[in-house]
Amino acid sequence: MTGKSVGILVFPGSNCEYDVASVLEKMGVRTQLIWHGQTDLGGVSGLILPGGFAHGDYLRPGAIARFSPAMSSVIEFAKSGHPVLGICNGFQVLTEAKLLPGALQKNARLKFLCQEAELEVVSTRSSATSLAESGQRLFLPINHFEGNYTCDNDTLNELESNNQVVLRYVENPNGSMNSIAGICSKEGNIVGMMPHPERASDDLLGSVDGLQIFKSYVSNLM
Repeated sequence: MTGKSVGILVFPGSNCEYDVASVLEKMGVRTQLIWHGQTDLGGVSGLILPGGFAHGDYLRPGAIARFSPAMSSVIEFAKSGHPVLGICNGFQVLTEAKLLPGALQKNARLKFLCQEAELEVVSTRSSATSLAESGQRLFLPINHFEGNYTCDNDTLNELESNNQVVLRYVENPNGSMNSIAGICSKEGNIVGMMPHPERASDDLLGSVDGLQIFKSYVSNLM
């Protein structure tokens, strides 16, 4: 086990926290589940906000979770430069907390999607893609109803100009603007992505493409 640890933030309704923990622990990284009601992050080196339905996704996904007591510490932690990864519902929480720009809205044609998606690595300047290659193709599952990324044109132009678009769908499944599947902060340490890398991190699951995301993330632990 490495001396560094990753905190996995758990909200009422989170359901992927143990999947993420399992992947990291197999990589030799210690994990710590952090309940949304606590403000002490326990000295972790990185944070992951996993998928699920935080607070039941009432109102809209991530909108209530943004006000959980832990989020004030998460914001401070992220702004200090530590790697923070939001997966699916975690991505939604990060946008609601204004740690990432834009928003996630209902999928085009109002369909829940549970399928494999082919992705292109667009930028390697993020903590989740730093060990990948630009143009690399990854096959990762998606599992969402509100994964349609949107933002205003100025924000979109800024994201594209700053290489903040991290992952792009090869064939857009949900209507996401510019086929965006994941973005990062200007500094590159905060990443949000709709696909689930933890569900493609073992041969028994049919793919290990998701390990590319976790290996990059772990390499950026502070």
